[in-house]
Amino acid sequence: MITEVTMPSMGADMTEGAVARWLKKEGDAVKRGEILAEIETDKAVVEMEAYGSGVLRKIVVTEGKKVRVGELIAYIGDPSDALPAAAGKPRAEPAATKPEAPRPAAPSAARAPETARQPEAPAAAERPASADDGDRIKASPVAKKLAEQHGVDLATVTGTGPGGRITRDDVEAAAKSGSRPASAPAAAPAPAPAPALAASGETVQLTSMRQAIARVTVRSKTQIPHFYVTAAVDMTEAMKVRKQLNDALEPEKIRVSVNDFVIRAAVVALKKYPKFNSFFEGDKLVGHAQINIGIAIALEAGLIVPAVLGCQSKSLKEIAVSARALGEKARSGKLTQEELTGATFSTSNLGMFDVDQFVAIIVPPQSGILAVGRVTKTPVVKNDQIVIAEILKATVSVDHRVADGAEAAVFLGEVKKALENPISLLV
Repeated sequence: MITEVTMPSMGADMTEGAVARWLKKEGDAVKRGEILAEIETDKAVVEMEAYGSGVLRKIVVTEGKKVRVGELIAYIGDPSDALPAAAGKPRAEPAATKPEAPRPAAPSAARAPETARQPEAPAAAERPASADDGDRIKASPVAKKLAEQHGVDLATVTGTGPGGRITRDDVEAAAKSGSRPASAPAAAPAPAPAPALAASGETVQLTSMRQAIARVTVRSKTQIPHFYVTAAVDMTEAMKVRKQLNDALEPEKIRVSVNDFVIRAAVVALKKYPKFNSFFEGDKLVGHAQINIGIAIALEAGLIVPAVLGCQSKSLKEIAVSARALGEKARSGKLTQEELTGATFSTSNLGMFDVDQFVAIIVPPQSGILAVGRVTKTPVVKNDQIVIAEILKATVSVDHRVADGAEAAVFLGEVKKALENPISLLV
């Protein structure tokens, strides 16, 4: 049986992508789950897994060529099966049509062959890519080819890809600005992420990452009817338990953060109220089989929301280890496709910036996100006495198509109850 491999969708706003690198060559055996290729979008370079087994019979789209989402890029199949007569020719692109945004599939359903989803937040750290790690410049194959064609010196280009990797957009921007080999005067590097406007009122072109953030936030706020519920959580006991736990885990070099407690409490609440672990689709709610908690991570170039997978079966300690590893992978640009695409509910924490309270924007197609601020010592009344407690403000943003205010209040109450009884989070 011959299987068509198509350009995967890395988010509903993605219309085209390029094969940055084929990791298999024609004739190679391919097993389900193996990395078949690296796909470059305006957001990141993401590994694409093979969702079937066989032999890579034909590569239709060469490295560096942009094609629309859903376009044929390769064939996988049995060596004895005949390829279609049109093998080797990409499908003709429909004239002046925009592809319909892909509908998210429930995790329990079978995945369509060779397709992928990505959360609506870009994934990259932006920094100069010149001469690090032994003068090795990190650039995608597409970027290297374009740099050679345009005569762009990659050492003068600022990378906006994962870990500072130079992407197609970076080279194109450098070519327009006049960056050339070292023999010519080097032009200014590509614009830095989210640059501040100068006092002169100059216009600054947004990076592809900032453009992607703009698209998804507009989509979220215009298509998802948000509402917000806030509660004050007494973290006094949780902070005591956290200290005891971290002291016990010190030999293992594991530290449990306040956010790990928040994630674990969210999981407890999601297990009890699975409606908040679903998404709205047309005239129904589609539930998720797993609880994958997205964590908003701020990088130099912008915001990403990768997920700690399978939280429904993870202990607090395991969540702490997974969350730390996720952050390290995000900063180094080594997130997997599943981590980038799999979040079913998200959390956002601005406590490290001395923020007391805020509301977060829902990441489509999820139905909720929990925003928390810092833990502060606050005078409160207990048993008619004023005492000092450690208070955390938590706000849940909810898709009103999925749940109503009373339901959101009950859900947030469950999160509060779990955090105020931290021993329950250890079992």
